[in-house]
Amino acid sequence: MAAAALACPEARADAAADCDSGIAMITAESAKEQPGPVADALKTALRVAKREKGEQEYDECLDAVEDARKALKKK
Repeated sequence: MAAAALACPEARADAAADCDSGIAMITAESAKEQPGPVADALKTALRVAKREKGEQEYDECLDAVEDARKALKKK
């Protein structure tokens, strides 16, 4: 996916937008009361997603967002 993102600016922009919306989702879910393991997973996913966004590694940001979604399904 990284190669495709480099080759196509539109794909990179879509990935960046998906990363931003994922970070917003994690932030919103983190603000709610969550069971301990879920809260910890969300905290980690948010930290990783923000770091990867800053490094413009959007595929890794989206991996962190997916980790957060999986944690939310387990509650």
